[in-house]
Amino acid sequence: MANAPGAHATPSVSSLEFDAILEAHLEADVLVLGGGPAGTWAAIAAATAGARTVLADKGFCGTSGATAASGTTLWYVDPDPAKRAAAKAAREGLGGHLADHGWMDRVLDRTHAAVGQLADWGYPFPRDADGRDRRVSVQGPEYMRLMRRRVKQAGVTILDHCPALELLVDDGGAVAGAAGVRRQKGGRWAVRAKAVVIATGGCAFLSKALGCNVLTGDGLLMAAEAGADLSGMEFSNAYAIAPAFGSVTKTLLYQWASFTRADGAVIPGAASKGGRSVIARVLATEPVYARLDRAEPELWAAMRQAQPNFFLPFDRVGIDPFTQRFPVTLRLEGTVRGTGGLRLVDETCATAVPGLFAAGDAASREPICGGFTGGGSHNAAWAMSSGHWAGRGAADHARALGNGARALRRAGGAGLREGRGGAIDAPALTRAVQAEVFPYHINYFRTEEGLTGALARLDRLWSNAVGAKPSSADDSLRAREAAAMLATARWMYRSALARTESRGMHRRLDHAALDPAQRHLLTVGGLDEVHVSARPAPLHPDPSGAKRELAA
Repeated sequence: MANAPGAHATPSVSSLEFDAILEAHLEADVLVLGGGPAGTWAAIAAATAGARTVLADKGFCGTSGATAASGTTLWYVDPDPAKRAAAKAAREGLGGHLADHGWMDRVLDRTHAAVGQLADWGYPFPRDADGRDRRVSVQGPEYMRLMRRRVKQAGVTILDHCPALELLVDDGGAVAGAAGVRRQKGGRWAVRAKAVVIATGGCAFLSKALGCNVLTGDGLLMAAEAGADLSGMEFSNAYAIAPAFGSVTKTLLYQWASFTRADGAVIPGAASKGGRSVIARVLATEPVYARLDRAEPELWAAMRQAQPNFFLPFDRVGIDPFTQRFPVTLRLEGTVRGTGGLRLVDETCATAVPGLFAAGDAASREPICGGFTGGGSHNAAWAMSSGHWAGRGAADHARALGNGARALRRAGGAGLREGRGGAIDAPALTRAVQAEVFPYHINYFRTEEGLTGALARLDRLWSNAVGAKPSSADDSLRAREAAAMLATARWMYRSALARTESRGMHRRLDHAALDPAQRHLLTVGGLDEVHVSARPAPLHPDPSGAKRELAA
């Protein structure tokens, strides 16, 4: 496949040249980029299918990313038709009626099977009074420690602290591996592979949200440079409540909170569910304080046991959140708790680029969530399910491809190719991007004027970034992270500008109503020139089993 519009052509690099410049070189059938839940499930599935598999993680596989830092609920529903129907219906309206019931059924089935595997592998699910496993949640540290062990037992080669910087493609445009840097040992690495799974997570724009500061959209940029497109990027403006002095963005316990102004006056309508926009409006002009004073004292110990890391920032500064007020903020979590990501073209989780698959937060979660998700639950189920399918799909693709030799070229652009300007100033570029995506009046409460102004500034930043010289080996990772966040912001806002309604988590102040005529999905792609197009939303079944169009 040819590069996407705006992508830069890069020169071919022979195998000998790769061997000369890279200190670590491997060959594999399947290369998985990312070592979170989606990446580890993908690696296990690929290896189990007989593929020689390598997993490269930006951090240490099993400890980095959003899941490893805390507990998470699971969209785990017993295979009872009534329960499954209720589980699907519960998110229909929230997601703007964009989800696909076929995908939802597949994910519910696969998640049920995957959680059963976890139990068989020895995950310590708690038990209820009748001695049955309670399989509706997992603790991140234990879960990911188990997943790393299973990846190694499957015979997968793990490259820790080896972030990927760019994909490798062959002369036909098919993905043929990736290259990156070795953060601890120094130098660079490359893996030639017949298929690649992007499981690098979403983009939270270095907002300091818990576990998310390694999630900068790297995989989205790499895939787009190879010609992939994205979907649902307008649904990427997720903000989570957090103490102003901490990074913990777990919001469940805020259902017991009262929100007040500096003078102690209660803020009408402020709440963690259904009232977060009220908090955002007040935060735009003054501080907001919270206190978990709606929780009865007999619940306090249970709440601490259920979410111990929620209380860590309070314990560090000596605040009792049940009896003392504390300042809160809203931290942007972007596509991590949004639904946007790489567009999948079939049930194997393939992208539009041959040999490239996507899973977890890096893949659009619209098939099961439409335009709204949140933390845990569907996200965790999607990681398990899409990871498994992507790994298996990549293994099947590798097997079908055979062993023919392929000439390779590097697909990377901004920060990696020769340009006319100086090297990217990564800290400055990061701050400039954050100045466009953090403010509530631009990203949370969207208008044509605000989006257009932000895009003009972001487009200028992109023009400068793609014209920059390659960064030094020490700076290349940060430069690529900044470029990925910049690209992600432009895809988000171009999509948001094209959706002239409010649907799911996408809010337009100038188009506050839901428009039934816009019950469609938006594909976005391109680098220098970003393009957006609409495609039909899935049909929805009626109770009789016949398919019908659902009026939005």
